[in-house]
Amino acid sequence: MTRIRPFADPDTEAVVALWRATGLLRPWNDPYRDIERKRAVQPELFLVAVDGAGTVVGSVMAGYDGHRGWLYYLASAPQQTTPAHGASTTHSATSRLTPGLRASASSPTTDACGGPRRSASFVPSRVL
Repeated sequence: MTRIRPFADPDTEAVVALWRATGLLRPWNDPYRDIERKRAVQPELFLVAVDGAGTVVGSVMAGYDGHRGWLYYLASAPQQTTPAHGASTTHSATSRLTPGLRASASSPTTDACGGPRRSASFVPSRVL
């Protein structure tokens, strides 16, 4: 059974490895610095999914600026991926942003640089 919980410092290496395995790392973004920044601003919106053994199998960083909510580093371990993992991680993050959000997510397509585009935005509208 997968459990969603707030990120903790001992999760760092497992989370960075997950991001690497899922292709989310970019040369211009230091993942350790991204984690450090998130721990300083809205740390309650940095979540991990862990399996029954306590292994990190998913992650999401969320942010809310008062108008829009965003999800970053939404990942599920390739060997553990089921629709339920991604859905439960996404739901946990969006429910913490603010009540009354409508989700709109782009499908994985190619961005202007030729890489896969992964983004999601949330607009206050109705409860998911």
